[in-house]
Amino acid sequence: MKLCKSTKTWQKTRKPNLLRHKSGRYYGRAFAGGKEVWQSLKTSHYSVAQAKLGEFLKEHRERVSNGNGEVSAKTTFGEALKIHQQNQADDVTIKSTTRHYWNQIFVALLKNWPGLVDREIRRITKTDCKEWARAFRKVASPTRYNNTLAGLRHVFDVAVEAGIIYGNPAAKLERVPVRSKQLTLPSRDQFLQLVEAVQRAGAWCSRDCADFLRGLAFTGCRKGEAAQIEWRDVDFEAGEIVVRGDPETGTKNWTVRRVPMIPDARALFARMRDERSSEPLNQKVFRVREAQRAINRAASKVGMARTVHHDLRHLFATICIESGVDIPTVSRWLGHKDGGALAMKTYGHLRREHSIAQAQRVTFAPVTTKQADRDRVPCDGIDSIQCDALESAATCRLGGGGISDKHATRFNVIR
Repeated sequence: MKLCKSTKTWQKTRKPNLLRHKSGRYYGRAFAGGKEVWQSLKTSHYSVAQAKLGEFLKEHRERVSNGNGEVSAKTTFGEALKIHQQNQADDVTIKSTTRHYWNQIFVALLKNWPGLVDREIRRITKTDCKEWARAFRKVASPTRYNNTLAGLRHVFDVAVEAGIIYGNPAAKLERVPVRSKQLTLPSRDQFLQLVEAVQRAGAWCSRDCADFLRGLAFTGCRKGEAAQIEWRDVDFEAGEIVVRGDPETGTKNWTVRRVPMIPDARALFARMRDERSSEPLNQKVFRVREAQRAINRAASKVGMARTVHHDLRHLFATICIESGVDIPTVSRWLGHKDGGALAMKTYGHLRREHSIAQAQRVTFAPVTTKQADRDRVPCDGIDSIQCDALESAATCRLGGGGISDKHATRFNVIR
């Protein structure tokens, strides 16, 4: 009986640190702290493996050189988490409220993954991460799940940068789609009823709470931004409000913005200033910082759905858009930095009553054109193409007298 020779599992190649598995796949090999580190190059072609080996060795050397006394090969997840949180604390661009939120995220993560804090980070596998994700998705909201997953990846990145592991085991976990929240906002009448109910509640601060709610709805400011407005920020001459935000961290986007006063806002601030004309310019305009309990009681009294402070910011944006203000302008008033993308996504909808009213303007009936309009001569100072554009728009604004009175009369031109 003839015995067959067993095939070697690994075969050496002409290139140091490049080995070929019996399956035909190539692997790179390196050394760190007296231990071998292997990585699949995910190819069966020698020339491709050579190129990938160079990248692997370069990445390996960078990770080894970046390693420091903070971490070791037996670093636990809890120790890596402390390093990540310290990195967050050292980052001056991260606000304290953001750090507080991420701390809550990690508390929830450790609670829903028993024993994670004491596990060696190199012992945590992709399968472990998949099992956690499968269970956590069932009990967490999509937003909380996605943010917790992001936090988990950040902690693993600490180990990756230190050279403890060579890949993030949570990198392949998929995020959960987040459905856009359908805004349920009060109508104009409901808002006025709500504010009136708050003002007549009979508490010592009822009037101040009502003014605070009016200020949120008439300016579109966030609750924290409105609470920081001082009399020096209300520019009646320019018709603007300077929104500075928190004295230490500023607004959400770290910027100071100027919001024009709509007529309702001007009337509100003028009345409040007349009543408190002796107050210094550095005095806060609103005497309360929040009024949720007052809102809840008033909403229950007038029979409307529960409303929160931020809904009034949404209400401001919606009323502006329904009044004809373009979305990029509303976006700047709100302090967005994306040119209107978020505003379009959030406020691009129209409320039912406004949508129905706008639908009545759409018609498929033929549009009759007068013979005099077909035979008209282009107006002074503009060519026929411009004249046609004016006819389509029905209104225009041109300076310098470049349009005739005849054209202005025919197409209702606003000078």
